[in-house]
Amino acid sequence: MSHMEKTFDRKKHWEQVYKGKSPLEVSWFQLQPTHSLRFIQSTGITKQDFIIDVGGGASVLVDRLLDDGYENLAVLDISSSALEHAKQRLGERAEKVKWYEADITSFNPPNAYSLWHDRAVFHFLTQKSDREKYIKTLKKAVPRHGHIILAAFSIGGPKKCSGLDIVQYDAGKLLNVLGDEFVLVEEIEESHMTPANNEQKFSYFRLVRL
Repeated sequence: MSHMEKTFDRKKHWEQVYKGKSPLEVSWFQLQPTHSLRFIQSTGITKQDFIIDVGGGASVLVDRLLDDGYENLAVLDISSSALEHAKQRLGERAEKVKWYEADITSFNPPNAYSLWHDRAVFHFLTQKSDREKYIKTLKKAVPRHGHIILAAFSIGGPKKCSGLDIVQYDAGKLLNVLGDEFVLVEEIEESHMTPANNEQKFSYFRLVRL
């Protein structure tokens, strides 16, 4: 098993996912990212504060944030195909967004972010070493008193997604992994219906870095 995990090509996998399917067909697609938007508004950040959507790919969250007047948006995804879908959808508005094609475990943030949003990445990191690299990047990117919105498959939710093993989280397990520099402010449970009409149990966590 360890040999398979070491040779797994994460980028190749996600490029194939987005080349083989429309973003509208992937199981995690949301037409309206209601919980994310409500949590973002609850943080009290300004429209000028820097926001990064980690694993944002083809998500429409960036469209909704542009609609709401947020000015300093960045989207990171490992898949160039996913980012290209989003850019084409946004048209000229794509120029208002910073786009980063990168693996979050090796990303070097170009600046600090008031808000880090991740609905797509963390639960795929089944290796402790990858989780540690993710948290190191998170701490580089988000200063003290910065906000983190992280969604993950809930305990009792799916055990796999897109053919990959995932890690399920509740608040206690997430805080144990992230460490004591983060405090939970709010959480929401969601039953997400996929385009194939299957139910996926998600948990959304809003945190602040101490």
